[in-house]
Amino acid sequence: MRGILELIRITAIFMILGGIMGGLAKLIYAILGLNLNNTNGAWLVGISIIVLLFVLYKNKLQFSGFLKEGGQVKLSNTLSVFLISGSVLMLIFAPFFK
Repeated sequence: MRGILELIRITAIFMILGGIMGGLAKLIYAILGLNLNNTNGAWLVGISIIVLLFVLYKNKLQFSGFLKEGGQVKLSNTLSVFLISGSVLMLIFAPFFK
């Protein structure tokens, strides 16, 4: 039962925070005069948001969930920096993929 609750929690986190982050990215691009609707750049933004949420979940949110198992470990600092840097680069280069 706890596993199902954790899956529901993960889904809610990704939908709510992902929606907020996607709206914020769309607002920033609109302020800059860029429109990424129906382009390949929109896919890059979506992938970068998913990667950022994954890093957030693995490093912080998994420790406050329903599952309290000993196998929970944080991502290494090197991997976290690599994933976050890659996501930021995807956000920067997204307008150039049309």
